Amino acid sequence: MEDKISKIKQNFEKEEGKISPPELRIKYLGRHSELNGLLHELATLSDAQKKATGSSINKLKKYIETQLDSLESLSDNSQPSEDFDPTLPGNKPQVGSLHPTTKVINLINQFFIYQGYSVYEGPEIETEENNFGKLNLPSDHPARELMDTLYIKQPEYLLRTHTSSVEARALTNEALPIRIVVPGKVYRNETENTTNNSMFYQYEGLLVDHGVNMSHLKGTLIAFVKYLYGEDVKTRFRCKYYPQVEPGVGLDIECPFCLSVGCMVCKYRGFIEILGAGMVHPNMLKSCGIDHTKYSGFAFGMGLDRLVMTKYEIADIRKLYNGELVTL
Repeated sequence: MEDKISKIKQNFEKEEGKISPPELRIKYLGRHSELNGLLHELATLSDAQKKATGSSINKLKKYIETQLDSLESLSDNSQPSEDFDPTLPGNKPQVGSLHPTTKVINLINQFFIYQGYSVYEGPEIETEENNFGKLNLPSDHPARELMDTLYIKQPEYLLRTHTSSVEARALTNEALPIRIVVPGKVYRNETENTTNNSMFYQYEGLLVDHGVNMSHLKGTLIAFVKYLYGEDVKTRFRCKYYPQVEPGVGLDIECPFCLSVGCMVCKYRGFIEILGAGMVHPNMLKSCGIDHTKYSGFAFGMGLDRLVMTKYEIADIRKLYNGELVTL
């Protein structure tokens, strides 16, 4: 028996490296292998012989298993898998991250989508009718002047001055009820400073349905501000005038930079206005072909850049677009 065991080991070592590890495993450790046959012959031996021979067989079996495991490991590391194509280009590591404004847009979208709103888009080059006419802005309104608006072709086409123009498009083209939010860029003839820029982002919201009132607007906005800034945020509503809504309100939050003490960012008021809102004006509904006696709604609009500044404590709006990555 010992001679047979020794011969099996010698044969294995001769074939090691010449035959693939899977074939060696079947030949020397499989059910019909010589080594397995020796185990069946143990029954014919005495108890003393069984112990010695069984120990030798187990040692050889363990030795072969160790050698095969090592060969298979080397084979896996040195040979590419069948699915690997060395001619394919490598995967570039991801560099950079989302802009703070994009992060805030995604965050706000999550809230309003959960509330049942759809994200709506519109063109940045807009008609005078959608940007002003349907929004109840009279022909002599100062916002229509060149001092505020950037015209492509006066007076027909312009760079939209607010995302409210998308409200006019939605009310004219979509079936009621409507529940939409509109993030996007807007343009105005502004002198750049810490809080104003000629190009900036707005976020608009519109809901029109049967029986909508001011309490729906207030509840929605308070829930939104708590979602964005936390449950402890201090807010206040003030009466405001906007041509496309009646009544109109402004929503302020406590200045995160001075905590109501007063600073340059909040213009020493202690609060920062983050959005304007109100009930959709009946004239706007009529101009879009909607019966204002059957439908009512609310709208709100906010300067996204100002939200980004307060959320990430950025004191100068110009830092959002000047490429100074360290400040963000």
